[in-house]
Formats: sequence, C-alpha cells, structure tokens
Amino acid sequence: MTKSVITFLFIVSVFMAFGQSVDQPFAQKKMKKDLEVFKDIRLKANSGLYKYRTKKQIDSLYIWAENEIDKASIYRDFYNIICKLTDFEGSLHNSTSLPSKFRKSLREESYGYFPYPIKWIEGKWRINFDKGNIPLGAEIISINNEKIYDIITNLYKYYTTDGVNTTGKRIGIDISFSKYYRFNYGLKDEFIIEYKTIHSNEIKKTSLSSVAYKDFYKNVNKRYSKPFDYVNHKDWKENETYTYEMANKHTGILTVNDFGLGNEENPKHLKYVSFLDSVFTSLKHHNIKNLIVDVRYNGGGDDPNDLVTYSYLTQRNFQENKRAWISFEKIPLLRYIDFWLPKFLRPLFVGSYNKDFKEEFPLEKNGKFCQDENSADHFVRIPNKNAFTGNIYLLISPRVASAGSLFAAMVNGNKNTTSIGEETMGGYYGHNGHTPLAYKLPKSKIVVYFSVVNLEQDVPKKSNQYYNRGIIPDIEVSQSLADFLIHEDTQLNYVLKLIENKDK
Repeated sequence: MTKSVITFLFIVSVFMAFGQSVDQPFAQKKMKKDLEVFKDIRLKANSGLYKYRTKKQIDSLYIWAENEIDKASIYRDFYNIICKLTDFEGSLHNSTSLPSKFRKSLREESYGYFPYPIKWIEGKWRINFDKGNIPLGAEIISINNEKIYDIITNLYKYYTTDGVNTTGKRIGIDISFSKYYRFNYGLKDEFIIEYKTIHSNEIKKTSLSSVAYKDFYKNVNKRYSKPFDYVNHKDWKENETYTYEMANKHTGILTVNDFGLGNEENPKHLKYVSFLDSVFTSLKHHNIKNLIVDVRYNGGGDDPNDLVTYSYLTQRNFQENKRAWISFEKIPLLRYIDFWLPKFLRPLFVGSYNKDFKEEFPLEKNGKFCQDENSADHFVRIPNKNAFTGNIYLLISPRVASAGSLFAAMVNGNKNTTSIGEETMGGYYGHNGHTPLAYKLPKSKIVVYFSVVNLEQDVPKKSNQYYNRGIIPDIEVSQSLADFLIHEDTQLNYVLKLIENKDK
C-alpha cells in the first residue's frame, strides 16, 4: 500500500470519527433554520411556554439565542442554545436529546472528562469519591480558575425542573457532572482544582488528568454515597415500590417510592389499593397518632395511584386538578413529529391522538382548549372511610416530581401535615404533564420532548409556597456532612426525634 493511500485513509478515518463528535462544525444557516422550527413548535404546541415566564422574557431569550448563533461554529454550541431555551421554560417534563450517533461518540471518548463524582452537602459541592487524589468530602472551590458555583449555574440547563427550582438539578449533577461539564466547556486534558479538606480553611491546589467517558461513569458507580443515595436513580421493582412499618407503638412509616402501578384495572394497582386499605384499617384500629409519609424518591407514575393514596390522608373532598388545558386543537407541525412510523402512516397515529384531545379538551377559551366538567380529572373524590386523622409528617426531597409532587403538594396542603426535607423539583401549584410529544429538528436531528397539558393542582394557597417553585418544606433538613460520611439518614432521624419530643 502506497504512502499516499495510507495518508488518504488516515485522513478519511479521522474525518469520519470527527464527524460524529458534538464538536464538529455546524453551519450557522442550519442553526438558524432549526431555531426557527424550534420556536414555531414551542409557540404552537407547548401550553407551558408562558407558565413561568412572560412573553417579554421568552422573546428576550430568543433574541439572545439568535445572537449566540452569530458567534457559534460547532454542533455543541447549538445544542447548548437549545438546552438553555428548553430549561428556561421551567418544566421537569422538558428534555433535549442528541442523535444516537453523537451519544455513541460521547461514550467512546477516551479523554477530556473530570474524573470524580461530586455531591452537594450542607451548601457546598464536595468530592464524592474516596479512592482519588483529592480527599473524600473536600470542598471544591474552583475548577480551571472558575468558581464552582458559577460552573454549576452554567450546567443547570441540562437537567430541567419545574419553575425556577434548582434543588432538583442536583439529582442530575450528582452523577452526570463530568458529562455536563464536557457539554458546556468541551474536552479538557487536565483540571486545575482549588479545594479545602474537611475541617480545614486552607485552600489547596492540584491538577488532575482527564479520564475517558466510561471511566468517569465507573467512578460514579463507585461513588462513596452510593449505599445511601442509589435510591435517587433506581428503577423500582414492584416489591420495592411501597412498604409500611411501625417506628414505635405510636408512629407508623408509609413509604411510597413510585406511583407507576397502572390504572384502575391493572393488577398492580388493585394489589396496591388492597395494601393501603389494610394499612389504614390497622392505623385506625390501633389508634396510631403519628404517620410518617416518605415519598422522597417518588418521581411520579400513573393515575389514580396518587389520588387513591391521598384519599387515605385527607378529610376534604378533592379532585386531581382545578384546571387543565392544551394550546392546540390538532397537533401542529406534523412533519417534525418524532415517531417510529413512516411519515405516510403518521396521520393515522396523529388522528387518533387528535380525537382523544378533542374529547378531553372540548372547551375553547381565548385560544386555550380546556377540560370540561365531564373530565375524570375533575371528578370529585371523597376521603376514604379509614382516612388517617392524626399527625402526618411528610418527608420530601429534590427527587419528588410529576405525580409524586402532585401527591406531595396535596398532602402538604393538609392542616395536620408537617413537611420535612428539601424542596421538590415538582411544583406545588401545578405543572405541565400527562401527554408527551416529541419533535425532531430537521437539520441538527436534535429531539425535543415536552408534555402538553398545563395543570393547575387542587391545593390550597399557602404563604410559604411559591407559584414558580417546588414544594417548600415546613422544616428544611438535608443530609449533614457527618451523616454523609457514615451513610446516615439525617431527615428520617430528625422526624423521629421531632415526634419523640412532641410525644413527651
């Protein structure tokens, strides 16, 4: 083989490898076309576009995006612009997905990644790895001469939450910090770290060599906190989904980790209802005074599991929501819908969806298509005959979302409830949920997801709850540094001690 042929093959192979990278060149003309399509999709299909932002704020951000494109040159630049726009809307059901070829390329990158997982503990970002060159629990001050809190703020856009909530973003940053850093700052050969060790105010400085994508995630799998916080990232098996136990003769603990148990006819749902009836019959029979309801790791699930559970924890009539609407009569911009069916068959799929939408949202009011009194969401439910009437202690965390946060918001609104923990990523007063749509941008092939139903939840107004935030606990408690080091549950220990002191 001649040298010229070898050189040619080498250049081709490099080009092919580079062509899969998020750092490959991407024409501004293509970016502008996709930004135009993205904006059109949001305006016509996304009922949550102005849920937490004014029209002026949204318009301003699109002007920013247009100006950013004028400075952009690579694919990653455009991806970051779309992530910023998506996150700004404030819906935890929003997401932005790279094409599979880029996701595969990232997984094969052999350098450029920050080596260690980090974790937010007592207001500081700390090293969450005990086998590295920086001590476990060390407070990170800066990376590559940029303050850690500025870095974290720049990475918020990759993990969406409701409203302007930021606590929920820690869930993503805890295990994907290095990937997010790579998205925002590119591949780095090394990282210059300023840090403080535990119990020291001395700022130390060191350099760390970058690692491969796969090696970072190997370290994530070995993170020090995994024995305690693996539940934040767990897919729950049916036998792990809900439990009940007695803490003492006066206090029970009901844990519900997931509402993904199917609808009214599903055997898993029927089994869960039987479980609830057994638990609350026992609570009433034994005159239990205190009930801890732990939903800290509940990311959502199916109706009516959240509502049935609430019927055992309330003394009021209630409904799933006060109001729900979508922003279109028929799904718009069908040519950009991302669906596995061939394009010529998509109208059949979309026609079925449109029929369902028309039946569910028959009332048009000022361009909004709303549910009417016949909707199951407005069915007035009554408390169960065995509903608990004692003291409820609701444990919440940044992991709580979707149906989990709807349930937690309702329980939090009870007069006999004290909520303890950290602000949830799901909103107190409402969210965008139920039906997801996915669109593929024509030039970049980025897929954007969002839920189209704008919901106002059936919860009372409370002075410590804000329209654009998650559920704010009555008593804020997060895991302490001391408990992090021994894998101890600060929040559960706190509530048990609180009940003990009140009982005394």
